[in-house]
Amino acid sequence: MEEKRYERLGESFFHTVLENGLHIYVDQKPGFQKSYAFFATNYGGMDMRFRLDGQWVDTPAGVAHFLEHKTFDTKEGNALQDLAANGASPNAFTSTAMTGYYFESTEKFEENLKILLSFVSIPYYTQESVDKEQGIIGQEIRMGDDEPDTQVFYGMLEGLYAHSPIQVNIAGTVESIAQITADTLNLCHRAFYDPGNMVLCVTGDVDPERVTAIAREVLPVQGHAPAEKDHGQPEAPQAHMSRWEKEMAVSVPIFQLGFKDTPPQKGGEWLKWELTGNLACEALLGTSSPLYARLYNEGLVNESFGYGCEAYPGAAFLCAGGESRDPEAVRAAVLAEGERLSREGVDEALFQRLKRAVYGSMVRGLNSFENLCINQAMAHFCGYDYLDFADCFANISKADVEQTIRRVVVESKTALAVVKPKGEGK
Repeated sequence: MEEKRYERLGESFFHTVLENGLHIYVDQKPGFQKSYAFFATNYGGMDMRFRLDGQWVDTPAGVAHFLEHKTFDTKEGNALQDLAANGASPNAFTSTAMTGYYFESTEKFEENLKILLSFVSIPYYTQESVDKEQGIIGQEIRMGDDEPDTQVFYGMLEGLYAHSPIQVNIAGTVESIAQITADTLNLCHRAFYDPGNMVLCVTGDVDPERVTAIAREVLPVQGHAPAEKDHGQPEAPQAHMSRWEKEMAVSVPIFQLGFKDTPPQKGGEWLKWELTGNLACEALLGTSSPLYARLYNEGLVNESFGYGCEAYPGAAFLCAGGESRDPEAVRAAVLAEGERLSREGVDEALFQRLKRAVYGSMVRGLNSFENLCINQAMAHFCGYDYLDFADCFANISKADVEQTIRRVVVESKTALAVVKPKGEGK
């Protein structure tokens, strides 16, 4: 394995690529009792249409999430129980663009790693178990339908995008998951659960060569080219619609305000977009910003207020949301502040404080094995190494942040989603 050192951080990753195309990253932590392994595929909720064996396939919304639930099933029983019996704490999640399976353990690491790699790579789906799971996930979906925060977030995405599948709930709908069969799961597993479309990230007091040897032992010798994905028609630069709203059982309106941006290219550009976007959010919306103080003092936002930026294939945006008695006033204030910062620039002292704070938070995050492995997997699928953030961050200027605000925080690229109390007038 090749060791890559990151001098600014005092960190290093061992990295290799197996003959089957699997990338393996190991952050060796001598003296630590805990170990963490994360095995992920470049396949998430947005990947509903793809080409496999020369044929285009359309799958129902929610397959990636459904597949995650059923992948723990094995011919011998359930891998969750096997890992727990070995003292491991296992789990999994599905996001918009990735599905990951992981465990944390203080003993029997190699045995647990073999279990992880085995159950994820060897499909075992029966129609009987699929039929049973449809009821379980259907109940989960209905609960999500009753969650205002979930509804308003996807409402914002519907406002921003006309075609992108990121606006579709990762879990799907009760109707869409009713179309899923064991054959659907096997097809999607074959399309995306191939070593060439996956990554293994490990952190702990482990031997990188043993991790590689176990992966070679358990996983298929050969991989195939990943399925080609179709994420819909190219999007217009402006938001699809300015406002989305829904009435639910809330006492105060809940909102999400989104600003549509041009998706970054994979690699260093993607990393710079994420870091610059985070700093732009802090400068414009952060708790240290002049705008936040004004909105809070005027009672337009409260402690529920949050913000961030996200990028996916074909989609990228900045967003902010929370409770507000007047979401439209918040939108107007954010746009006005964006215009002011575009004209006058970000205060230099504020920028330097924010840059130190954001960088410090990212460095502290390296103490979390989970955070390190998941972020490295996400970075790998986006074409860069996560620990490159230190060098990239050092080169981001105030002008870069101001340019992002000038480009993105404009009315035509804005969508406001609001969940209103039932019976409230417009």
